[in-house]
Amino acid sequence: MGAFRNGNGGDNTASPSMEDQRLWKHVHDNVHGNIYLDPLALKFIDTEQFQRLRDLKQLGLSHMVYPGAVHSRFEHSVGVYWLAGTAVEKIKAHQGLELDIDHSDIQTVKLAGLLHDVGHGPFSHLFEREFLPQVIEGSTWSHEDMSLHMIDYMVDEHYIDIDSERLKKVKDMIMAASEKAVKPVQTSREKVFLYDIVANGRNGIDVDKFDYIVRDSRACGLGCNFQFERLLDTMQVIDNEICYRAKEYLTVHKLFYTRADLHRTVYTHAKVKAIELMFVDALVKADNYLHISSYIRDPSQYWKLDDSILKTIETAEADELKESRDLIRRIRRRDLYQFCNEFTVPKDKLDHFKRITAQDIICSQKSGGVSLREEDLAVSNVKIDLTKGRNNPLESINFFEDYNSKEKFTISKDQISNLLPAYNQDLIVRVYSKKPELVEVVSEAFENFQVKTYGVKAQVHGTPERKRRRIFS
Repeated sequence: MGAFRNGNGGDNTASPSMEDQRLWKHVHDNVHGNIYLDPLALKFIDTEQFQRLRDLKQLGLSHMVYPGAVHSRFEHSVGVYWLAGTAVEKIKAHQGLELDIDHSDIQTVKLAGLLHDVGHGPFSHLFEREFLPQVIEGSTWSHEDMSLHMIDYMVDEHYIDIDSERLKKVKDMIMAASEKAVKPVQTSREKVFLYDIVANGRNGIDVDKFDYIVRDSRACGLGCNFQFERLLDTMQVIDNEICYRAKEYLTVHKLFYTRADLHRTVYTHAKVKAIELMFVDALVKADNYLHISSYIRDPSQYWKLDDSILKTIETAEADELKESRDLIRRIRRRDLYQFCNEFTVPKDKLDHFKRITAQDIICSQKSGGVSLREEDLAVSNVKIDLTKGRNNPLESINFFEDYNSKEKFTISKDQISNLLPAYNQDLIVRVYSKKPELVEVVSEAFENFQVKTYGVKAQVHGTPERKRRRIFS
């Protein structure tokens, strides 16, 4: 059987052979078209732990602003599985003999793609970044770590027959972009480039981003001019590193800037953040009664935790959950925390920036009138970058001139465009009033804070701040 075409109209070289295809499960994905699931992948997929991902929305609470954003971690994980296989197959088709890529390599990378999010918490990254630090002092818990524990639990619980060495490689590939990553030993036999396919700690280009950028853009009804197929088609391994054809430098540029734009317009949308702040408050207030945070200690309990916790709190009648229940009902009725203003931290202040807290704003309040308390306002510190903090990710990427070349080189941003920013990171401080009647008081205190800390206050083309609040509300 010849290659079949995927949902984007291109040849998909990752299709199974005629002999194997009878044993593979065929599903249709709205981004990648036909996807075939191999028998080992199905052993993991057909478990309650993996099926849990169906009940985790990929974008958490963003669907309350973007109604179409109801896709799940399940379909994203299957998409990454497919793209991971496609990437290795394409490399094998051009350099298979040179790199000694075998069936085991392909299956290992695909499993890493499939299982990379199996330990993810509810409501996107809100659970680990916003909720846990408030209820567990000094929390360093991460969904990547939990993914490793969950994989071991799934193998033991369901007697999945998988070689221990392959399992270790799968887990190392999942952690490859983490600060805790164990780097593979660089030897002539070790295929280090395989660890850059699912989670790329070297330069940030990986199939996880390929999938969620296109999937999230489509779900939110946004245009997406990033074409990951061009990067998959032009990959070449040089010195154990995946490099890209120099002609595709603009495609690489679009990857990082499309991701940053999604962060600005969707993931950290001012209204989305207001809803998230409210729900975090609801979770924190509910934790003493429901012991939500205790689930992270044991994968046998953790897999039972998903987005349904919102409905559990909302419909519970326990008096202990009244405050949490009221907050969720406020969200339902669109009685949200009121956006007051935002301020982008100046470039020359970033080196010494510390997270702004509610107490910082309160301390800037002038005497007289209503005295603010911490529970009257919420502060959101939003960081948006191109995956490498203030560094330009393009400086970490190696390119090649043509397919006959074995020399790699970097391309400076000056060679790409004079329109690229000199800085690659934004830090935005947003302040919300939890009570409508305190919007003016909180806004004034925030303006005082800006002047005291940075010497200026937020402006939008000279528009007064009160009008600015109306624009964003």
